[in-house]
Amino acid sequence: MTGVGPPGAGFAHVSQDVLMENNTIVKAENLEKIYGFGRSALRVLKGVSLEIGKGEIVSIVGPSGAGKSTLLNIIGCLDYFQNGSMTVMGRDVTNLSVEDLSGFRNRHIGFIFQFHNLLPEFTALENIMIPLLIRRVKKAEAKAQALAYLERFKLADRGHHKPTELSGGECQRVAIARAIVGKPDILLADEPTGNLDQANSRMLTDMLLALGREEGTTIVIVTHDRDIAARTEKTITLIDGRIEGQSAS
Repeated sequence: MTGVGPPGAGFAHVSQDVLMENNTIVKAENLEKIYGFGRSALRVLKGVSLEIGKGEIVSIVGPSGAGKSTLLNIIGCLDYFQNGSMTVMGRDVTNLSVEDLSGFRNRHIGFIFQFHNLLPEFTALENIMIPLLIRRVKKAEAKAQALAYLERFKLADRGHHKPTELSGGECQRVAIARAIVGKPDILLADEPTGNLDQANSRMLTDMLLALGREEGTTIVIVTHDRDIAARTEKTITLIDGRIEGQSAS
């Protein structure tokens, strides 16, 4: 069987400059994801194949339990798969070690979750700085870049507040800033507006789409919101672990 493997299964180093063919930034072939063993095994993905182009803005839709979040986590190298293959940024990630995957994610992939997942002990400014500090960017430079995004997202006066002192919409704006401060090639969003009211949902969707189009970032959004899906360039419909359709908006 193939799949993203355990520590030590991959390469010692991941190249920063990766050759991509035909402008394809993500390519998956016959992905299978299985939880459990034997009679209790649950096949969540059942032979999923897809391609996502550089700079493309894609939505993944489907009913609850269809495997949308699992597929997103696999694309983001956060989860393993048992069968199939996948390349991201032209790099075959099928058998990379945990250490290599971590470095690859930090450099190339940003994440936004439904529950913002900000670290509660740190301020908004510090949360945004974290991805840069992991890359060993100098603290002063990381702070300057984080402040620029706080300004851009109209949060300049909230930088020294912790997540518990921010509204839901403010927390999600901080989460977006944290995801993009390192200028990732791919931005993955899992129900990013699921906990927000309509006004904040619209504002955050506008931000995401504008960022993608201004900076050429590939964006993949898992969503139940058909209005958000309609604003993306391509919609992938996932039902019962299989892709049932792909359509251009």
